[in-house]
Amino acid sequence: MADFINLNSLYKQLLGESPSENNVGMGHFNIIKVEDLVTEGKPKHTSYSRRSFFKVSLVNGDCIVHYADRSIVVNGYALVFTNPVVPYKWEVISKKQLGYVCVFTEALFNRYAAIKDFPVFSSPDKAVVLLNAAQYKNFESLFIKMENELQSDYTYKYDFLRNLLMEVIHEAQKLQPETGIAVSASNASERIATLFTDLLERQFTIESIEDVVLLKSPSDFAGKLNMHVNHLNKALKQATGQTTSQLIRDRIVHEAKVLLKTTNWAIAEIARCLGFEEPNHFSIFFKEHTLLTPGAFRKEN
Repeated sequence: MADFINLNSLYKQLLGESPSENNVGMGHFNIIKVEDLVTEGKPKHTSYSRRSFFKVSLVNGDCIVHYADRSIVVNGYALVFTNPVVPYKWEVISKKQLGYVCVFTEALFNRYAAIKDFPVFSSPDKAVVLLNAAQYKNFESLFIKMENELQSDYTYKYDFLRNLLMEVIHEAQKLQPETGIAVSASNASERIATLFTDLLERQFTIESIEDVVLLKSPSDFAGKLNMHVNHLNKALKQATGQTTSQLIRDRIVHEAKVLLKTTNWAIAEIARCLGFEEPNHFSIFFKEHTLLTPGAFRKEN
């Protein structure tokens, strides 16, 4: 079997090109062919980087979509929906992979719909829709239509593309979604730990004082991973030897050290970015775990 491909990094693997806002001020939209992303069952190494995309993938090929506590086997055709928050892994089985990927930002729907609240985007249980050949052809025609429209000069093409994408979403939701198969106990804890780590790391893409950590507690992470907090804690303890709280705490301390050493931001700004409502709370937390105040640590480094 091929190695895991992290779909949340998939769009770093296009054609070595940086994406532009092709719908300036109103969100980004693009259609990519799956065969441009994967060669012989493995991803191309390129530098397309974007962290805030929603994705709708029309799949023609054998693969397994892994979530924290379930796996969904695709033998042929499927639609896979993903949002920027919930992590999963896509294990490629067959070398031949065809289809389309629609990538877009939430801003495309800001004035029209709360796209993240649609069932296919809000729950892993609804995110993979298995298709037969006829259903695949119907969805393929919609993706081809979006691909062609994207190249047109029509003044209102993004309104049209938004409508076509909504048709894909609604038609998918009308079909019975696959709820998944149970994963074996032997690897479930490791898989949960991997997905937790992926989700944890994506909280710390702090590049400006406007970026703020959103998930801060074990219950926050358990909710996004669609499991009870006790189940998450047990799995992480088994896989890593540490509790959920310890892992979150250590990552916050690490990020605090990085920001104190590499930026000239005020300590209050760093505190806010890391999710502390009061700078004093951050200072107490940091000193408790490093034996130094943030200011003293910055002076020493």
